[in-house]
Amino acid sequence: MSVGLLLITHNGIGAALLAAVTRMLGRCPLRSRALAVRDEGDCDRLRIVATDWVAALDDGDGVLVLTDLFGSTPANIAASLQACAGVRTLSGVNLPMLVRVLNYSDLPLDALAEKAFGGGRDGVMFCRPPEAAADAAAEACKR
Repeated sequence: MSVGLLLITHNGIGAALLAAVTRMLGRCPLRSRALAVRDEGDCDRLRIVATDWVAALDDGDGVLVLTDLFGSTPANIAASLQACAGVRTLSGVNLPMLVRVLNYSDLPLDALAEKAFGGGRDGVMFCRPPEAAADAAAEACKR
């Protein structure tokens, strides 16, 4: 048995992230689904779909739900799933978070949620240019 994974995001973001990581790793080791929330979507119907998918993905080890923007409609649908037993929800899904989840897919739910959080947080970097490159870029901007 293993944890199930449900991505609830705007439009096709979740499916695109899942497809990208699956290509990178060559496989998807968790039972996974991505629910696209569109502007014209019926939120009540999407909550029912999400609840049904949680039940289908959970084989006894729980479900990790990842969503994109905290406070948005997808995140609110995801938050409503926390009433289900064995569901952990994280907002701010990004590619590093998802890579971490799939690389540590054998962990129990709470540990996997922590790994996901760390991957998402640590995967955001401010890519500053080296000093010489920064000086050259600043000089180029003056022209």
